[in-house]
Amino acid sequence: MLLAHGTEAPFCGTLLDEKRAGVFCCRECGLPLFRTATKFESGTGWPSFTQPVDEAHVRAVEDRAYGMVRVETRCARCDSHQGHVFPDGPAPTRLRYCINSIALTFVPEGERLPDPLLRGDGTA
Repeated sequence: MLLAHGTEAPFCGTLLDEKRAGVFCCRECGLPLFRTATKFESGTGWPSFTQPVDEAHVRAVEDRAYGMVRVETRCARCDSHQGHVFPDGPAPTRLRYCINSIALTFVPEGERLPDPLLRGDGTA
């Protein structure tokens, strides 16, 4: 899904209702992408955010699939597909980063961010 640029079905993602303080990171490489403080309920069925942790962490790519023009969002580090950004979000940015749950890993506030160079047991 991440590298094939697919989209999960709406309302099926595990992070849609995640409200704890923390950071949403790229599932592929661990780069921090969004904070819970910028998450909002868009009614679309996908986790939605008003802005990334850092503009440099999310790359925008024109997407002309399905006979329309959209802006695809990709992780700036590993180029994995995250979702799309639309100009219909709430203030202050008026942006809606509509992101696939499967593209993200949630890290609760106070916990270490993932290190993609370590195996699951914490060793390199």
